Amino acid sequence: MKIFKLDGKVAIVTGGAGLYGKPISLALAEAGALVIVASRDLEKCEAYAMVLKQQGFKAEGMFLDMGDEQSIQNFTRKIIERHGQIDILVNNAVSREGFKDLEQVTKTEWERSQQINSTGLMLITQAVVLEMKVRGSGNIINIGSIQGVVGPNFGIYGDTGMTSPLNYTYDKWGMVGFTKWLANFYGKFNIRANCISPGGYGPGVAELIGKNEFVDNYKKMTPLGRFAEDDDIKGPVIFLASEASAYITGHNLLVDGGWTSW
Repeated sequence: MKIFKLDGKVAIVTGGAGLYGKPISLALAEAGALVIVASRDLEKCEAYAMVLKQQGFKAEGMFLDMGDEQSIQNFTRKIIERHGQIDILVNNAVSREGFKDLEQVTKTEWERSQQINSTGLMLITQAVVLEMKVRGSGNIINIGSIQGVVGPNFGIYGDTGMTSPLNYTYDKWGMVGFTKWLANFYGKFNIRANCISPGGYGPGVAELIGKNEFVDNYKKMTPLGRFAEDDDIKGPVIFLASEASAYITGHNLLVDGGWTSW
């Protein structure tokens, strides 16, 4: 359907070559957008952009350090110089440095993660929204989490030694409020802002954890009985990035297999 197409759009995906970033970048490219795959790992970004181009899509890999204000400014300036516009910003990058329980996390670890997850989020959005405001059009999608919707269920981790870190809950709840502020303030400029809050991501769990007590408990606690897969995140991204959701802003879309419905 035409309303789901993104032909002629320029889309940024921060953390674009990561676990969530790859399916998000692929979805936007499949819909017709030129996708800027961005992170501190330029080699990885360029490699994934090449994968997309080999499939016939439009993509570029670019360096972006979300913890460096000058890097953010240089990054956005280069995109505007090359392409003249930024239509879609997907704030997907996240630092997991110092993700610990309250009694273990240090001030330094907390501040380092906030430099990216809070300050960096604000700075990249600020830089992009200035360009969107001039053109009177734009779309911001923030990638949150179920941990920004409900409190963590520590019991599901059992005896694995795993936890739900304090930083992550703080960051993702803040992201939802940030999204609503953006939506309400910039709606008059035809700029929309929405959040997607996914549940556990299957490929990431398989790669980083494997199979343990947490995995079994998580599935039991999810009405659909499984983790999210790549296609589960692609559809919501395209919906919110396209004119299919033209009258939706300030919304937090739960993509969690029913986890938060209990």
